[in-house]
Amino acid sequence: MTPCLVFDLETIPDALALRRLNPEWQGLEDDAVIELALAARRESHGNDFLPLHLHKVVAIGCVFRDDNGFRVRSLGKEDDPEPTLLSGFFKTIERYTPRLVSWNGSGFDLPVLHYRCLIHGVQAARYWDLGEDDRDFKFNNYIGRYHQRHIDLMDLLAKYNGRANAPLDDLARLCGFPGKMGMDGSQVWKAWSQGRRAEVRAYCETDVVNTWLVYCRFRLMRGELDIEAYEAEIELVRSSLQQIEGEQWREYLDLWQA
Repeated sequence: MTPCLVFDLETIPDALALRRLNPEWQGLEDDAVIELALAARRESHGNDFLPLHLHKVVAIGCVFRDDNGFRVRSLGKEDDPEPTLLSGFFKTIERYTPRLVSWNGSGFDLPVLHYRCLIHGVQAARYWDLGEDDRDFKFNNYIGRYHQRHIDLMDLLAKYNGRANAPLDDLARLCGFPGKMGMDGSQVWKAWSQGRRAEVRAYCETDVVNTWLVYCRFRLMRGELDIEAYEAEIELVRSSLQQIEGEQWREYLDLWQA
């Protein structure tokens, strides 16, 4: 089978970048810098969602499915610097050339990764190949919106119409899966600043499992899986999660059975 990598980012405002772009904030603590930036954004745009290049990646949750089974984890360690997380993600692509699957990856996760790799000088040659190194990538690569090496499931299900986008949490629960647990993206900065890093990583991991489960349902819908193969994939996820330590997985499985 073609390896499949489902991914999701958790980010916080980049205090260092904000200081560089706002010299008058030099000398302020990170919390103060970020609060000023969020307040300015609310005043100018009516919300506190910062531009993508000002998002610092603090967690990358991944589901990896290949001939060896199903795995879910967060890349790196809680205290790894951002370039280490970025490098680990793109080294996985370099090694396995997996199909990437995301929910709003084209609208958020991948642009954030692009900007952050540019800022830190992280190489991602396989990911950026447009056919120069591998001829197969000329008409099917990770960059093309309508190609198959990256499937943004939200974008595809909405038929590339932003007005038709749906939340992952809604669709996961409507399909009978657990959905989000205990946190959403708007709460990540507060949790991270309070030292709840393991909680952020756990939330990110449950999100990629939700994405994988919805992707399996999509594969059933399009006829890529028959009902027996689909049920086998779902059971593989369930049985794999039962073997993983972590309170979030016990809660997740309890919700799944409710």
